[in-house]
Amino acid sequence: MSFLAAATPTTTWYLILAAVLFGIGAVGVLVRRNPLVMFMCIELMLNAVNLSFVALAKKMGDIGGQTTVFFVMVVAAAEVVVGLGIIVSIMRRRPGATADDISALKG
Repeated sequence: MSFLAAATPTTTWYLILAAVLFGIGAVGVLVRRNPLVMFMCIELMLNAVNLSFVALAKKMGDIGGQTTVFFVMVVAAAEVVVGLGIIVSIMRRRPGATADDISALKG
């Protein structure tokens, strides 16, 4: 019985997981040049922040963090629709496009 009590995840576990996921996403954004991979890494970072918001909201017994996560997910969904559409259209036109090539599209 004491083994099961020690194996239940605590808030610290969730915060450590969120930090690891955020670190993986940050390294992916900094290292990779493929715009699609960079986009996925940014989404991974957003989900890591959402996980930390939910974990802290549960610990504090407040619904504010979960409400924030809801709005972040709504904005992220809209961003995915627009951003992914732009990235996929660029990648179809120029299959070897990198983030440096996309930065040249400034008007």
